[in-house]
Amino acid sequence: MGQSQELCAKSYTWIGGWIAICPLGVFRVVSSGKKSLVRRCAQVFLIGCLFSLGVTISFAQAPASGAAPISASDETQFEKATAALNGGDFARAESLLKELHLRHPHNYEINESLGLAYASQNQLDSALPLLKAAAQEQPIADVAHANLGAAYLKLGRNSDAARELQTAAQLDPGNAQTQEALGQTWMLLQEPRKASAAFSAALAKDGANPDLLYNGALAFYETGDTAKADSWLSRMPGVETSAEAQSLYGDVEEKLGHYKDSAQHYVNAVKLAPTEANVYVLGVDFLRHWTFEPAVKEFEAGVKEFPDSRRMRFGLGVAYYGNGNYDQAIPVFAALLDTDAENTTYAELLGRTCMVLTEGTDPRCQAVLGFAEKHPQNAMLGTYAATNILHRPSDPGQLEQARRLLQAAIQANPSLPEARYEMAVLLQTQKEWQQSIPELEAAIRSKPDYSQAHYRLALAYSHAGRKEEANSEIALQQKYSQQENQDLDARMKQITTLLVSMK
Repeated sequence: MGQSQELCAKSYTWIGGWIAICPLGVFRVVSSGKKSLVRRCAQVFLIGCLFSLGVTISFAQAPASGAAPISASDETQFEKATAALNGGDFARAESLLKELHLRHPHNYEINESLGLAYASQNQLDSALPLLKAAAQEQPIADVAHANLGAAYLKLGRNSDAARELQTAAQLDPGNAQTQEALGQTWMLLQEPRKASAAFSAALAKDGANPDLLYNGALAFYETGDTAKADSWLSRMPGVETSAEAQSLYGDVEEKLGHYKDSAQHYVNAVKLAPTEANVYVLGVDFLRHWTFEPAVKEFEAGVKEFPDSRRMRFGLGVAYYGNGNYDQAIPVFAALLDTDAENTTYAELLGRTCMVLTEGTDPRCQAVLGFAEKHPQNAMLGTYAATNILHRPSDPGQLEQARRLLQAAIQANPSLPEARYEMAVLLQTQKEWQQSIPELEAAIRSKPDYSQAHYRLALAYSHAGRKEEANSEIALQQKYSQQENQDLDARMKQITTLLVSMK
């Protein structure tokens, strides 16, 4: 075996994958971010030197103490098993190797081969102890550690996979396939900085590998090294025809501030692969840059194509809201709340939209009231519900209900300026001008640039005969009214950030 082992060490080149585990070709796994790794089976599920073409395995290795000597017939049987493995006849290989394993339980070549035979049939629970034994019997064999790491990776034991693949990489730092598999494992462990180092080592040996360049760019992007990610993508063969690369390229250009290029990459990704994820990302990009009409069109098309996508409908509601189509946003948010009655985000967005004066009479806004009554600790929702009552013709019973909601909101959050303001509006509706003053003063202490509160306080001061103070409040109202659009922009940015983070 000594000569064959040396040959293996020089011929660490893989010809295939574990066929029963993963058909040859390209597949994807979810990474730590919204993008996914691209992995080729031949690169991830390492097949071991025993599958290399042109390699003959012999048993020159001395038998373990107390073990039966290796006979010529056993060596012949092992050669037949190896041929069966290379020929894809895993059942025959398993049968031959199991007999050999009974006679030679501590033989590295037999353990490794039988482990790979089981792995090729997706019998990883049977393969794992054999591959572990092989790695213990030949601790300096990078092949053994690489295959063991691949088995751990397939089983979802990513930390164990990283340990074994690290060992394999240390034993043979120049093996690009091991380094790439290690990089992918680090990505699954949400260690993009370590992954980028492994991918860089792999690139030194395999610089034209498009999957490697994509995965490395993803790792650099997630570490915050956007310029390096851009550099790797620019070198990627076929980047123009890869939807996933175009989407990542869009993220990279967005971070670099190249907004026009970013949008074009997202558009390219949708053209290449009009998937739910790509359409959603393009819609969010339109929202991020306040291009609401294109966002509405993109999300409308997305909802039509992917009617079961909740985040697509959510994006459509936000696009309507941003574009001022409140009458269209309300039914979207109301329908989402119907599907998830405990979702605070949906309730708050419905409540926020219903606060628009002209839309407060929409019967679907009643859902906000029901949610607020079930969740009195949510001060913002209580305020939205009370505002909805105040913005439409109400009977005394409803006004009393609004008062209870606002009292609960103020108790839950005494410094919430909107709750204080709406309480003042309620009091002024009932001609309680003097009582509204402390509520408005409290709102302004929490939010000095609250222009509407300054206006209402001016009215209250005027009714109280405090003309000079009323004039001062009018001046402040005029000063701060110009900033109201900035407040709306800030709220819109918060919503867009939420959209970006949705999976």
